[in-house]
Amino acid sequence: MRYDSFQEELRRAGLSGRAFARLLKLNPNSITNYKSVGEVPSHLAVIASLIRSMKDAGLDYETAIARVPIEKKAARGIALGNAKKPR
Repeated sequence: MRYDSFQEELRRAGLSGRAFARLLKLNPNSITNYKSVGEVPSHLAVIASLIRSMKDAGLDYETAIARVPIEKKAARGIALGNAKKPR
């Protein structure tokens, strides 16, 4: 999905890119970085589209998403438990 279409889906759902990132426990910069690419990954596009559809239908997407235990992702290049220790 093109980044501008993704932004429109979020806008119609009443979300900013930052709010979308917080909802999914993502780094907000990860979302805005897609602007320079011009497209967002399909899994994020699907989530944005579903959130908008739920909002349009009057359904509470926040409660539905909160039922899923989402683990915050580790920073790129750092595997869980394998962070480099300072020398």
